[in-house]
Amino acid sequence: MDTLDDVDRRIVAELRADGRLSVRALAERVRISRANAYARLERLTTRGVITGFTTTVDPVKIGLTTSAYVSLTVRQNGWRDLKERLRTIPEVRHMALTGGEFDVMLLVRAADNDALRRVVLEQLQAIPEVLGTRTFLIFEDSAN
Repeated sequence: MDTLDDVDRRIVAELRADGRLSVRALAERVRISRANAYARLERLTTRGVITGFTTTVDPVKIGLTTSAYVSLTVRQNGWRDLKERLRTIPEVRHMALTGGEFDVMLLVRAADNDALRRVVLEQLQAIPEVLGTRTFLIFEDSAN
């Protein structure tokens, strides 16, 4: 696989800052032609560098006022089944297989503390592959 050049990196940076940029605006910001911007955007998407376009939402403004990182200790041979099961829980917004003290780290966003409690105690701990959980409340967060 080819490495990214400086223009590719600038395209990715501009799109991370504003995923709604038109190709024309992107080309102007990166200082390349629109045809070149289209071609590079297509190549970056085809190669899997750009995997999609999303909208960032303030969780509190959509009613998700409680957030937490939940670490899981799991049976080592159950990651594939566990991953699919975790994807069915709407409050799980991100999951990562990790090394170290915990096996999996989840970002959970819930309507309130009671909803978070239900996710952790009734859903996560009911999964056979989950051996233990630890919950870390988030008081404030920001994305960069």
